[in-house]
Amino acid sequence: MAFSEHVERTADEAVGSIPADGGVHAVTFRIDSVDQDPRLPYVAVGYTTGADATNAAQAASDGWEARWSYAYFPETGLEGVRVVGRDPEGVAAHRREAESRGLWYEDDEDPAGRDELLVSWFYEVCVGAARRLHGSGRLVQVLGRPVPVILYDMFDPDAMFELTSAANPAGLVAEFMTGAPGETVGQGRTSFLG
Repeated sequence: MAFSEHVERTADEAVGSIPADGGVHAVTFRIDSVDQDPRLPYVAVGYTTGADATNAAQAASDGWEARWSYAYFPETGLEGVRVVGRDPEGVAAHRREAESRGLWYEDDEDPAGRDELLVSWFYEVCVGAARRLHGSGRLVQVLGRPVPVILYDMFDPDAMFELTSAANPAGLVAEFMTGAPGETVGQGRTSFLG
């Protein structure tokens, strides 16, 4: 099984475990890696609710932060309900595919840009998994309505706007995108999204 298929299947299963009547306003994908090593990526699939945003409003500086900033997400939005990529099947599939793409490198080798390419590829996999959740109707099936999937990497905060925009229908993330720092989103990098 291709790594992207493994991530899509596991994300689908994770969404299936989210409580349908919990007032979910967003599914979350926290993109990370073990010890910040791009050869060992994973994504924690979770969710946040309207009640979580209400509770966060007391600490947040504004309503947007309370609702959309991962700094205010509850445990279910940060740690998720399921982690994919750290499991044995995910690790093996990722390494196999990274090697076949010529992206793998050993500890004693100079990554020579392959580290950045691994990050970009994993972003693409995560965006693809979120798109599949929308396209397959899985989010509506489980939650009763479409909800956005917020993709974020706490080590590259500005990436969340480009990732989330690419992963969702535009109308579904219009409110989220109002928090995007317009002059910095996507500038200074080659887009990692197809």
